[in-house]
Amino acid sequence: MLDKNASSAEEVVRVGKRRLRLTRLDQRWWPEEDLAKRDVIEYYAAVAPLLLPHLRNRPFTIKRHYNGPRSPFEWIKDAPAEMPTWIATTPQPAKSRGGAIVHYPLIQDAASLLWMIEFGCIDLHVWSSRKDLPARPDNVLFDLDPHAVSFGEVVEAAQLLHAALETLGLSAYVKTTGGDGLHVHVPIARRHTYEEVRSFCRVVAAALAASGNGSITTARRPQDRVGVFIDAKMNGHGQQVVSAYSVRPQAGAPVAAPVAWDELKQDLDPRDLTMKNVLERVRTLGDVQSGALGGAQLLGPALARAGAVPSSGASP
Repeated sequence: MLDKNASSAEEVVRVGKRRLRLTRLDQRWWPEEDLAKRDVIEYYAAVAPLLLPHLRNRPFTIKRHYNGPRSPFEWIKDAPAEMPTWIATTPQPAKSRGGAIVHYPLIQDAASLLWMIEFGCIDLHVWSSRKDLPARPDNVLFDLDPHAVSFGEVVEAAQLLHAALETLGLSAYVKTTGGDGLHVHVPIARRHTYEEVRSFCRVVAAALAASGNGSITTARRPQDRVGVFIDAKMNGHGQQVVSAYSVRPQAGAPVAAPVAWDELKQDLDPRDLTMKNVLERVRTLGDVQSGALGGAQLLGPALARAGAVPSSGASP
């Protein structure tokens, strides 16, 4: 599969019908971990069959690092001039540009994925909706953000959230973020607006904060938060959410990794979910977040169980 050039730091990779020139492969991206750019490329090539379903048909925002994970980066929404024409795009109005049309890249195959890594992407960010119904997300994101508490308390909050969602009749999936937080995804039918999804997230968070042991906070101001804050703002049109299986440009090169609920325990250390360990996991377990890719769950019945009045769009 690899056609090596004279220089070991460069290779030409054949991916399907495409040939990609990969450069500076021996650049030491995490010297303390003895990890180079080559390791990241090889990881993404190996995990692509499980990763791509989480990216396909979703507007992709490029986070381009100019010289590895410690270097400056910029966010790029429009497909850059350097991008090959065989990478698909989707025209979408960008709220941040007053509704002007932006041609977002689409990562539909392994060749497109590896081109983005070569271009400077390390972690991968997509919308929570797909290109054909951009105003209708297909999941609710509960972003669990710790404030002056340990990761173990984030785990406890996530398990409380999971139990609450089960009581409401909703399935949910959890992944690490590569940092101290967790993402809980609830797959839903594409019938709800972002406003409805955000409201649902806030209703559940408020209920947990009111009935819990003080570990969950809904304080509006960051300086007033002590505990685990459930952030609803990522449920918004055009918001970029880090994808499952993304390598994060942080110390130790952690991966935003899906985990099963019975694995989410107090002694879990998200820093242990490295590229090597994640590949070992998926060879054994497959994608434990695959169920989040297609859901027909409706929020109306859940809100009714919670005693809230569902809006028209969220009703069955």
